[in-house]
Parts: sequence; C-alpha cells; structure tokens
Amino acid sequence: MPPARVISIILLQGAATCNTSLGRPGFPCTPGRGPALPFCQLSKPLDELNNTHYYRCLRKLVVMKEIKSSTKQRAKNRGIELYRFEDIEQLGSEKNNPEMPASYMDLCTVCYTSGTTGNPKGVMLTHQNVMAGVCAVLLQLGDYKPTPKDTMISFLPLAHMLERCCQNAMYMVGGSVGFFRGDIKGLSADMKALKPTVMPAVPRLLNRIYDQVRSELENSFLKRIFFNMGLRYKESDIKRSIIRKNTIWDSLVFKNIQEDMGGRLRLMIVGSAPLSGKVLTFARCVLGCLIVEGYGQTECAAPITLSVQGDPIPEHVGPPVACCCIKLMDVPEMEYYTSNKQGEVCVKGTNVFAGYYKNLEKTAEVIDEQGWHHTGDIGMWLPNGTLKIIDRKKHIFKLSQGEYIVPEKIENIYIKSQYIYQVFVYGESLKSCIIAIVVPDVDVIKCWALENNIPGTLSILCVNSEVKNVILNDMLIRGKDAGLKSFEQIKDIYLHPDPFSVKNGLLTPASKIKRPQLKTYFKPQLEDLYQNLP
Repeated sequence: MPPARVISIILLQGAATCNTSLGRPGFPCTPGRGPALPFCQLSKPLDELNNTHYYRCLRKLVVMKEIKSSTKQRAKNRGIELYRFEDIEQLGSEKNNPEMPASYMDLCTVCYTSGTTGNPKGVMLTHQNVMAGVCAVLLQLGDYKPTPKDTMISFLPLAHMLERCCQNAMYMVGGSVGFFRGDIKGLSADMKALKPTVMPAVPRLLNRIYDQVRSELENSFLKRIFFNMGLRYKESDIKRSIIRKNTIWDSLVFKNIQEDMGGRLRLMIVGSAPLSGKVLTFARCVLGCLIVEGYGQTECAAPITLSVQGDPIPEHVGPPVACCCIKLMDVPEMEYYTSNKQGEVCVKGTNVFAGYYKNLEKTAEVIDEQGWHHTGDIGMWLPNGTLKIIDRKKHIFKLSQGEYIVPEKIENIYIKSQYIYQVFVYGESLKSCIIAIVVPDVDVIKCWALENNIPGTLSILCVNSEVKNVILNDMLIRGKDAGLKSFEQIKDIYLHPDPFSVKNGLLTPASKIKRPQLKTYFKPQLEDLYQNLP
C-alpha cells in the first residue's frame, strides 16, 4: 500500500488499535470513534478518505475476533477476503518490509471532529504538530512528567486528541499504557487491577466522583462532619501547593476513594470541558495527586494551555504551552475587547494543524493570512498570566458532561410552538442541562387562559404555574418530535411578559437576539432557575 493513502481504523480501544496506528509511521491513520457509531456518521470520513462506497469495492477485511465459517462464506460470496489480526501480525513479522521513516512535515493523522455544527471535519495533523503538542505537555508538567516507571489508564476514545497526546507522551518516555475493558461501569475495577499512576480524564468523571461521595455522606451526619474536617485540612495543604496522600486524614477518610482509583495515582490531566473550582479542589484533596486542567482543540493536536504544578487557584486553564503563542482579538458584536483583556482566542505555533482534509473553504475560515488559528472561544487573561475561557463566539457551548449545545438550533424548534413569541435558550459549561427565557404570544396565551377560566393580564399569567406547564410541555413535545436529544431539551423556563426589542437592547436591528445582553439582563432569573431545578 503506498504511503500516500490513509488507513481508516474503526476498532474498540485497545492495544491492537495502537499497534495499527503506530506500527508504520509512514502511513497516516485516522482512528474512528468506535464501532458503536451509526454508519451515517462514518460515511462522511470514509468518503473523504478515498474509501468511496468502500462497502461495494472492499476486497480485504481485517477483523479482531474469531471468524465463523458462515461469515467467511458470506464474505467470499461478495468477493471479500477475511483475515484475523493475528494472521496479519504474523505475516508482517515474516516479511522484511523496508522502513519508511516519516518527515516532520508528513501527514501523521486525520482526526475528525465531532460534527456538532455540521459534517465532521478531518483535521490534518503532521508529525511536527503531534510531537510539538506532546513535548510541550511534558515540559509544562515539570517534575511530574511521566517516567518509564509510570502506568497510564486509557479509557477516553482515541478520536479524542487529549487521549492520543497522553498516550504518545507515555510511549515517548518509555512508560506503560493499560486499556479499560470498554465499559465505563467497569472502570473502577479496571483501575484497581491496573493500579495506574497517570490518568487523562474529563470533568464528567470527577463530577461523578464528587456527586457519589456527597450522596453517601448525606446518610450519616457523623461521617459528613468527619469528612469535612479532613477536607478542610487537605485544602490548607492545597493552598500552600502541598500535594500528598500520607496524612492521617488520607488514612482515615480518603483511603477508600483513592483505592477505587487504583491507589497509586499521582498525575491527572483534565480537559475537554470546563471543571468547576469546587469539584477540582475536592478532587485534589481526596485523591492526593497533582490534577492539572488544560484547554485545547483537535486543530492544535490537543494542548493550547495547561495549568502548572504549584498553582492552587482553580477555574482557569493555565498559561500557554511552549509550542504555541496566544493572542486575543476583539469581538465587538459580543462586546469583548482586548482593552479589557478579553477576546477571541487565536493560536499560532508548531502544533497548529495543516488544514481540514479536502476542505479549503473551512480551513480559510479558521486560519487567517498571518497563520493564526481562530478557535471561536472567548478568553480572558487573568492577573496571574493564566487564561480563562468565558464564552463561545459562535454561541456553541459544552455542558458539564462534555455534550455540545447549539442554542440557535434548539430555539428554531421551540419557536414553532403556538404559545411562544420569542425564546432564548441558555446553558452553562458547569451545568448539566439547559434552561430558557420565553416571551409568550400574548394573543394565544390570553385565548387559552380565557378558555380555561384563568383571569389576569399577561404579567399575571406569566407567573401562573398552569400557564408555565402548558408552554413547557408543548416545547418538550416539539423538541422530541424534532429529534432533540435529552440533553438538548430544556429543564425549566421563565416566562417574561415584555418582548425582546431594539429599544431595550436585547435585539439587533436585524431582529436577532443579543445573547450577551440577554444573559446580563436575565441574570437573576437564570440563577434562580438553576438553583431551583428539581
């Protein structure tokens, strides 16, 4: 197979996947998002990667498990040869194929984005991009960087560049990588067996640990008091940049939690979505290991910033890593200005991708003439030189579990309700659900109220629970009919009698809602909605 071709890998996570992608560095590989993915989400990448109609012209197929004779016959009838992965490994060991070392500017991988805003885009990363990201992370970790004695647990998908960056770092230093069984419910058992020292993770995992521990403490007043005493003691250590798990409180209070994670964890790298300061400080205390939080994108081979050891302050993503530089650019339509140390995060460096695969138009949209990659994220420089992500330029945000929300798409569905005149969908990256501000259609609501013997002006009707329920239920029905996922459905609404307008500053002259202004205007109501969620 010529090196110019790209190998597509659609496998469950494991050693075979890594062997395939790393075995021949001259061949670019594109690990997929797992065989559980619907074919409709695989067809776009396969089509772009010169595998057009691969199911019709496929001639050789390598599978991981034992092949049934009936399966072999069905494949033979279609002109397809089936091979076991073990057979291919044996064949490779017997053939003396010449080495084809890759150049630093050669394509290393095509990593596809999640496709939240449309079709997935193939991010072309060169060997230079990948190695720049890995080396920058190792440098940023300082004394805590992995060594040959370390073992990493791999449970994030390989289509996640954070996972691949961490794996490559382990291979580079001569460390070990162990793979979980493929079922997140068995992760704790896998960690107890492997006893890892290094772990890349996402906020959802730490949120789950936090919720489980707090839930267990609710049943015992004495345990809760004792636990909080230990937490306060460890917090004082954290504030002094002391990281340890050998205190009396670790032995008496936190040992079981640490043992559930294998008992040897010393480094955790968290990325993918924002993590609340409360949960981060809690995790640092109970796990007794260094937990750093980073910010990055697939387009930057994972890392853009990473917090450093000795920094106890949460709710930021650290300073830039060594392979890139960052500048903020004004976003006047959202009232973010660099004079206030706020703006769109733009990145330039050796980790910035070469472009989107076979998509020059999309590439030109995010990389300007000076080579700056426009991330679409709004950042703010803090006094200590670290970056804090505060918004999205394109009004796309992540929930705490890492799911993307496109509010405009959801609003376009809900606005079709006969009861709604205007709607503003809102969410926060530290919350697990979304809420909405709704301006009812005055004529429809008054007519409905009259039919149901509910008197009052629109202002009075907006605080009526029956009115709220009929609007909320209609929105949920329309959302379900339109195919919204559960996390895309609102959990509560606030009814507002006065329309958004140009006059009150909540609408543009083009009749588009102004999200930053709406967020500020309805801040008390939004906070109340989240606080009072069931």
